[in-house]
Amino acid sequence: MTPTAAPSSSNPIGTLSAGTLPILRTVEDLRSQVAAWRREGLTVALVPTMGALHDGHLGLIRRGRELADRVVASVFVNPTQFAPHEDFDRYPRDEGGDAAKLASAGCHVLYAPTVRAMYPQGFATAISVGGPAEGLCGTFRPQMFGGVALVVTKLFLQALPDVAVFGEKDYQQLMVIRRFTRDLDIPVRVEGLPTVREADGLAMSSRNAYLSADERARAPELNRALTAAAAALAAGAEADGALTGIRGRIAEAGFGTIDYVELRDAETLEPVSAVTRPARLLAAAWMGKARLIDNVPVIPAG
Repeated sequence: MTPTAAPSSSNPIGTLSAGTLPILRTVEDLRSQVAAWRREGLTVALVPTMGALHDGHLGLIRRGRELADRVVASVFVNPTQFAPHEDFDRYPRDEGGDAAKLASAGCHVLYAPTVRAMYPQGFATAISVGGPAEGLCGTFRPQMFGGVALVVTKLFLQALPDVAVFGEKDYQQLMVIRRFTRDLDIPVRVEGLPTVREADGLAMSSRNAYLSADERARAPELNRALTAAAAALAAGAEADGALTGIRGRIAEAGFGTIDYVELRDAETLEPVSAVTRPARLLAAAWMGKARLIDNVPVIPAG
């Protein structure tokens, strides 16, 4: 679907539309729309995405509708969270398809700024994050969470939402966002939504498009291994043995490089060796050209 000029006078100047969904390109237009909603006494939810939307993203939109009167979804493939060797250029993009899906889920506005709009010439600011950003993906993608913190902070300040909704599939990212939102006194409630999965358990992800048919058939073993280990840990199994078992099981399923398989505290993401309070099993491993991440909760028995 190719966006066309929006005739509706209720849309800000410069707005485009896919079907009935307004598409905003500038901070000024976004703020104008949000200000109009505020004058009506309406609350606003923000769902930040990088596009290539699937049912997991649409679940975030539906949750946003439960939490607020109006929902803004952003689609922006953020260059500051990609290293030069990563997949920024080939990351899947389909704005027309994304707009149609968002409209079907009841989104009210799509905010799709350009890179120049987000990072104008002369942009010279960075955000450094620690705490939950350390280890896990922070070790293997050291540029990622600084870039996430930067773009999400900008989106929060641009949209000024009451609440923002993120998926738990990117659990470390969710914890990082909650931490810097508190640390910087940003007045936005950060809501997490449980991971949305395919029928066979594979976590929905835009990068699943990189999997071949054979790889796609084997990929769900990551979640099966984590789920089985979580049950064993909750029943009192020893952590080192459970983590070793996950590694062996996913290697046998055909995963190549395993970046990490770790047990962390569910709130702080500090490493733990026993489950005495809610914890999280997290893993990242490569299946062909796709780096898959997943996590499952571990709740101590009793």
